[in-house]
Amino acid sequence: AVKKLTEVFPQLLDKLRRVEQKAPANNISSSIQRIRELIAQTRSVASKVQVSMMFEGQSAVEVNPKINVEELKSFTSMSLYIKLHKDNPQLAASPDRFILYLGNKNAKHYIGLAIKNDNLVYIYNLGGQDVEIPLDAKPVSTWPSHFSIIKIERIGRHGKMFLTVPSLSSTAEEKFIKKGEVLGPGSLLNLEPENAVFYVGGVPPGFKLPPSLNLPGFIGCLELATLNDDVISLYNFKHVYNIDTTTSPPCARDKLAFTQSRAVSYFFDGSGYALARNIERRGKFSQVTRFDIEVRTPTDNGLILLMINGSMFFSLEMHNGFLYLRYDFGFSSGPVLLEDSMRKARINDAKFHEISIIYHNSKKMILVVDRRHIKSVDNERTAMPFTDIYIGGAPAEILHSSISSHLAGSIGFKGCMKGFQFQKKDFNLLEEPGTLGISYGCPEDSLMSRNAYFNGESFIASSQKVSLFTEFEGGFNFRTLQPSGLLFYYSEGSDVLSISMERGAVVLNASGTKIQSPDRNYDDGKTHFIITSVTPERYELTVDDKKQSKKNPAKDRAGKSPDSIKKFYFGGSPLRTQQTNFTGCISNAYFTKLDQEVEVEDFQKYSEKVQASLYGCPVESPPVALLHKKGKNSSKAKGNRNKKVGRDKDKISQPSSGLKKLYQVNLQREPQCHLPMNPKATEHAYQFGGTANSRQEFDHIPKDFSQRAQFSISLKTHSSHGMIFYVSDQKETNFMALFVAHGRLIFMFNAGHQKIRIKSQEKYNDGLWHNVIFIRGKNIGRLIIDGLRVLEESFDGNANTWQVTEPLYVGGVAPGKAVKNIQINSVYSFSGCLSNLQLNGRSLTSASQTFSVTPCFEGPSEAGTYFSSEGGYVVLDESFSLGLKFEVVFEIRPRSSSGVLLHGHSVNGEYLNMHMRNGQV
Repeated sequence: AVKKLTEVFPQLLDKLRRVEQKAPANNISSSIQRIRELIAQTRSVASKVQVSMMFEGQSAVEVNPKINVEELKSFTSMSLYIKLHKDNPQLAASPDRFILYLGNKNAKHYIGLAIKNDNLVYIYNLGGQDVEIPLDAKPVSTWPSHFSIIKIERIGRHGKMFLTVPSLSSTAEEKFIKKGEVLGPGSLLNLEPENAVFYVGGVPPGFKLPPSLNLPGFIGCLELATLNDDVISLYNFKHVYNIDTTTSPPCARDKLAFTQSRAVSYFFDGSGYALARNIERRGKFSQVTRFDIEVRTPTDNGLILLMINGSMFFSLEMHNGFLYLRYDFGFSSGPVLLEDSMRKARINDAKFHEISIIYHNSKKMILVVDRRHIKSVDNERTAMPFTDIYIGGAPAEILHSSISSHLAGSIGFKGCMKGFQFQKKDFNLLEEPGTLGISYGCPEDSLMSRNAYFNGESFIASSQKVSLFTEFEGGFNFRTLQPSGLLFYYSEGSDVLSISMERGAVVLNASGTKIQSPDRNYDDGKTHFIITSVTPERYELTVDDKKQSKKNPAKDRAGKSPDSIKKFYFGGSPLRTQQTNFTGCISNAYFTKLDQEVEVEDFQKYSEKVQASLYGCPVESPPVALLHKKGKNSSKAKGNRNKKVGRDKDKISQPSSGLKKLYQVNLQREPQCHLPMNPKATEHAYQFGGTANSRQEFDHIPKDFSQRAQFSISLKTHSSHGMIFYVSDQKETNFMALFVAHGRLIFMFNAGHQKIRIKSQEKYNDGLWHNVIFIRGKNIGRLIIDGLRVLEESFDGNANTWQVTEPLYVGGVAPGKAVKNIQINSVYSFSGCLSNLQLNGRSLTSASQTFSVTPCFEGPSEAGTYFSSEGGYVVLDESFSLGLKFEVVFEIRPRSSSGVLLHGHSVNGEYLNMHMRNGQV
């Protein structure tokens, strides 16, 4: 089986890669997309192969890590299994051996493992001198002949290595730890995506290792386990060198030899699933039908169980950390919902929870968590009509089918599961033939919450033994699109230490001593790393390895007790501070603490968590905006580009001439299967969702808008989340919004401090056109859908105090907008088409600004931007600097043989132009 793995995976990946790289014809784009999905799926399966490889001194594997190297910058953690072949004569003659290298090809910035002088040695380099950490407490010559676990970790400049040696005859384990740190400058592992390599067991001929790792290849068996939060495997490789699994089979490993895996559990990374077919082979549906499973996860959302039979279904999901059960066995009244609306059992606390679903007498569904009754619901007497069950996820074609309209989300489960039973009969999920992309074990690293997302009103807090005004060092990553916000807050009496964003800069304030970063561009949506240190002599602030410092004016701090418990905050504070709370993500935080090792903070363990999400980071790096401003309308012919778009406030503007031509073009099909020269577009309809902040902005707000705000629109979408309409005042205290959440339309606005929320019962992400009217009157809100369903809610309000300012946002909002009032999944752009926009009875047709909006083309589409033959163009930026090195990468699918692809010019007449002429670039 292992021989087949080493042969089949590279062949399959190579074939898929070659097909993917072939220039696709327009009519097979869906096939190409499917091939890309297969490549991702194959790599996912390969990364979960829990089998070792045998290395004999001249062998090597180049691994394909599925992680973004940016995620390794400030924090790196890797674990692997190791078994030495001590009886090998080569090892006796030359015991010093290379184990692995992850780094740049030029031997600057890397981490590595080796055996040197009978010690396991962890080596890392952050651009200066090597840090070598030898584990001298357990010489390699004393290791047993079975597998041990190695874990290496680095946070900033601090490094640690762990060794766990199990006993095969008992449950005892020996554990060893050794730490070290960079003494000079440097705290980031700067790997270059195009230049980084990951070699295990050895290196190919010609590759030059740094002197500290330039040793003979490893002899024995190695098995990779994790890299940061991801499960990885040697079998997800780019190349293998001198490895023959026929003559040198891998070593068998006792999967239950280690404490962390003695209870049989399965790890789901969000992309895989288990499928148990014909579940009645183990037990029959009866008067009492029961499903049991234990889950452990830090994530907010995920699919746990799913059964389908035609239009009938049963789904158990986790939604915002609580259980959400929806099912329909052909009931005349439609689907039944059973959810933990009272929030009795939070599931996403990274602890195992036993979930039981009991269907009694074919008419009563009962939900039990940790042997505690949560909720019951009755339905028409109907037997369960299913044979197969998906666990932890399902194939994409199922999740994106008609069943998606009944799901709270279409997200695979990430975390651990164990003990799946049907009618009290166990199933081994990895032995089920339909299972794909899951693995044994429950890696602790994958269950930590090293990341927190803050929405501008949230914060997290912990009380620990820290004293930030004596000897202290701490650091964390952050990402944001907002120029200002409180990142960290701590106080001792009247002394305050805070780190905040102020107009794009990072500012450390330590009891009135301020240090500000020289750069002001840290609100760019990219990950940045902050280190703060306090000594009796100095305060220091380092952002992305750029250090600023000031003298500490208060060397003696009488009365400060370093042994007392203190509270500190991330993302904001409930206390009165000068800064607003932070909007964005904070991750990989660490502190030097009294009598404790330096380790990454697990936010899951924090005592206070207010409106913060501890999984995922929805902050996107701002894409290059596809925008057209006044006189630069991307859908106008170039001859009209200097002509301002008409925006008479009392007149209804007409579409630009370029759009008219595009809509009115005669769609003569060419012979046979050729596509038309111009795609068919729906007149006066616009496509949104090309980028996260795709939108139109309208500057004119009617004078009577505060008294009566009525907006009507036609829409169609397949998206489960997204913003359709938003307007607010400058502080976003007063606001009005229409958005999609879980396929349902939600009309939301404020009445004083109260938020009015009107939600449709049905889902409308079916890809069909729907007419929607939403009204905010003097004391009533209405949502009218397709002229049939009228939802309304009354409120007490004073219209005179409800005022909003321009612009009106349609289809999406500017980066950072709306996060204060709207759930983060729905803040980003609506993906679909909008038409017939009317505000208080007047049509809206001429936007003041448009970002990544195109005509609404009919038929299937794929990611990209269509440029019409009528002269469509996009302004990527108003100004730019090419610098010494300039690189631009994009794909084209031309429908004509000539045309401009890219053009930039300066006022001095300098220019750069790329175009096609007669098919040549």
